Amino acid sequence: MYGRIKRRKRRGEFLEFCRYLRGLHPPGVGIAIVCDNFSPHLSTRKDKRVGQWAAASNVEIAYTPTNSSWMNRLECQFTALREFTLNGTDHATHREQASMIRRYIAWRNRNTADPRLRRIVKRANLALTRPANTMAAAYGAPPVRGQG
Repeated sequence: MYGRIKRRKRRGEFLEFCRYLRGLHPPGVGIAIVCDNFSPHLSTRKDKRVGQWAAASNVEIAYTPTNSSWMNRLECQFTALREFTLNGTDHATHREQASMIRRYIAWRNRNTADPRLRRIVKRANLALTRPANTMAAAYGAPPVRGQG
Protein backbone atom coordinates (compact mmCIF):
# COMPACT_ATOMS: atom_id res chain seq x y z
CA MET A 1 0.00 0.00 0.00
CA TYR A 2 1.26 3.46 -0.88
CA GLY A 3 -0.05 6.80 0.21
CA ARG A 4 0.74 10.49 0.21
CA ILE A 5 -1.09 13.13 2.15
CA LYS A 6 -1.35 16.52 0.51
CA ARG A 7 -3.14 19.70 1.51
CA ARG A 8 -4.77 19.84 -1.92
CA LYS A 9 -5.93 17.00 -4.12
CA ARG A 10 -5.66 18.32 -7.63
CA ARG A 11 -4.48 16.73 -10.87
CA GLY A 12 -0.92 18.01 -10.40
CA GLU A 13 -0.60 16.35 -6.99
CA PHE A 14 -2.12 13.15 -8.37
CA LEU A 15 0.41 13.08 -11.22
CA GLU A 16 3.23 13.72 -8.75
CA PHE A 17 2.09 10.65 -6.78
CA CYS A 18 1.82 8.59 -9.98
CA ARG A 19 5.38 9.55 -10.92
CA TYR A 20 6.50 8.48 -7.46
CA LEU A 21 4.80 5.08 -7.92
CA ARG A 22 6.30 4.71 -11.39
CA GLY A 23 9.77 5.41 -9.96
CA LEU A 24 9.47 2.44 -7.60
CA HIS A 25 9.58 -0.02 -10.52
CA PRO A 26 11.85 -0.44 -13.54
CA PRO A 27 10.53 1.38 -16.65
CA GLY A 28 10.15 -1.90 -18.55
CA VAL A 29 7.75 -3.27 -15.95
CA GLY A 30 4.16 -2.20 -16.54
CA ILE A 31 2.21 -1.13 -13.49
CA ALA A 32 -1.51 -0.67 -12.87
CA ILE A 33 -2.98 2.03 -10.66
CA VAL A 34 -6.58 1.50 -9.49
CA CYS A 35 -8.52 4.74 -9.04
CA ASP A 36 -12.01 5.88 -8.29
CA ASN A 37 -13.65 8.57 -10.40
CA PHE A 38 -12.47 11.50 -8.27
CA SER A 39 -11.97 14.23 -10.87
CA PRO A 40 -8.17 14.74 -10.44
CA HIS A 41 -7.68 11.08 -11.41
CA LEU A 42 -9.37 11.55 -14.77
CA SER A 43 -8.28 12.81 -18.15
CA THR A 44 -10.78 15.24 -19.59
CA ARG A 45 -11.26 16.97 -22.91
CA LYS A 46 -9.56 20.04 -21.47
CA ASP A 47 -6.82 18.28 -19.49
CA LYS A 48 -5.30 15.12 -20.93
CA ARG A 49 -2.21 15.02 -18.68
CA VAL A 50 -3.16 11.85 -16.76
CA GLY A 51 -3.88 9.76 -19.86
CA GLN A 52 -0.88 11.09 -21.78
CA TRP A 53 1.47 10.47 -18.85
CA ALA A 54 0.13 6.93 -18.34
CA ALA A 55 0.48 6.04 -22.04
CA ALA A 56 4.05 7.36 -22.14
CA SER A 57 5.05 5.70 -18.84
CA ASN A 58 3.94 2.06 -19.26
CA VAL A 59 1.16 2.58 -16.73
CA GLU A 60 -2.43 1.38 -16.92
CA ILE A 61 -4.89 3.41 -14.89
CA ALA A 62 -7.98 1.36 -14.11
CA TYR A 63 -11.08 3.23 -12.97
CA THR A 64 -13.88 1.75 -10.91
CA PRO A 65 -17.32 2.64 -12.26
CA THR A 66 -19.10 5.57 -10.62
CA ASN A 67 -20.86 4.57 -7.35
CA SER A 68 -19.17 1.17 -7.46
CA SER A 69 -16.43 1.40 -4.87
CA TRP A 70 -17.44 -2.13 -3.84
CA MET A 71 -15.79 -3.35 -7.07
CA ASN A 72 -12.45 -1.91 -5.96
CA ARG A 73 -10.83 -4.67 -3.91
CA LEU A 74 -8.59 -2.06 -2.31
CA GLU A 75 -11.52 -0.45 -0.46
CA CYS A 76 -11.15 -3.13 2.23
CA GLN A 77 -7.74 -1.75 3.06
CA PHE A 78 -9.32 1.62 3.85
CA THR A 79 -11.61 -0.09 6.37
CA ALA A 80 -8.52 -1.34 8.20
CA LEU A 81 -6.86 2.07 7.98
CA ARG A 82 -9.93 3.70 9.58
CA GLU A 83 -10.08 1.00 12.26
CA PHE A 84 -6.43 1.33 13.25
CA THR A 85 -5.81 5.07 12.85
CA LEU A 86 -9.01 7.10 12.90
CA ASN A 87 -11.74 5.38 14.93
CA GLY A 88 -11.98 6.75 18.45
CA THR A 89 -9.35 9.42 17.90
CA ASP A 90 -9.43 13.17 18.09
CA HIS A 91 -6.28 14.40 16.37
CA ALA A 92 -5.43 17.96 17.36
CA THR A 93 -4.06 18.82 13.91
CA HIS A 94 -4.10 17.54 10.33
CA ARG A 95 -0.35 17.03 10.65
CA GLU A 96 -0.91 14.66 13.61
CA GLN A 97 -3.59 12.77 11.69
CA ALA A 98 -1.36 12.53 8.60
CA SER A 99 1.46 11.19 10.76
CA MET A 100 -0.83 8.44 12.12
CA ILE A 101 -1.90 7.47 8.61
CA ARG A 102 1.70 7.31 7.37
CA ARG A 103 2.71 5.24 10.40
CA TYR A 104 -0.19 2.87 9.76
CA ILE A 105 0.79 2.38 6.09
CA ALA A 106 4.39 1.60 7.10
CA TRP A 107 3.17 -0.82 9.80
CA ARG A 108 0.67 -2.46 7.42
CA ASN A 109 3.33 -3.04 4.78
CA ARG A 110 5.59 -4.71 7.37
CA ASN A 111 2.77 -6.79 8.93
CA THR A 112 0.53 -7.99 6.12
CA ALA A 113 0.03 -11.34 7.89
CA ASP A 114 -1.13 -9.78 11.19
CA PRO A 115 -4.25 -11.71 12.32
CA ARG A 116 -6.21 -8.60 13.39
CA LEU A 117 -5.51 -6.86 10.09
CA ARG A 118 -6.52 -10.01 8.17
CA ARG A 119 -9.82 -10.25 10.11
CA ILE A 120 -10.74 -6.63 9.41
CA VAL A 121 -9.88 -6.87 5.71
CA LYS A 122 -11.74 -10.19 5.40
CA ARG A 123 -14.83 -8.72 7.09
CA ALA A 124 -14.73 -5.72 4.76
CA ASN A 125 -14.24 -7.99 1.73
CA LEU A 126 -17.31 -10.01 2.66
CA ALA A 127 -19.38 -6.92 3.29
CA LEU A 128 -18.41 -5.43 -0.07
CA THR A 129 -19.61 -8.50 -1.95
CA ARG A 130 -22.97 -8.96 -0.17
CA PRO A 131 -26.36 -7.41 -0.84
CA ALA A 132 -27.44 -4.52 1.42
CA ASN A 133 -29.36 -6.64 3.98
CA THR A 134 -26.47 -9.04 4.55
CA MET A 135 -24.00 -6.15 4.67
CA ALA A 136 -26.06 -4.45 7.38
CA ALA A 137 -26.13 -7.69 9.37
CA ALA A 138 -22.34 -8.06 9.03
CA TYR A 139 -21.92 -4.72 10.81
CA GLY A 140 -24.68 -5.32 13.39
CA ALA A 141 -27.14 -2.89 11.83
CA PRO A 142 -30.87 -3.65 11.53
CA PRO A 143 -32.04 -5.14 8.20
CA VAL A 144 -32.72 -2.80 5.30
CA ARG A 145 -36.50 -2.43 4.85
CA GLY A 146 -37.91 -4.37 1.90
CA GLN A 147 -34.92 -6.74 1.68
CA GLY A 148 -34.73 -10.14 3.28
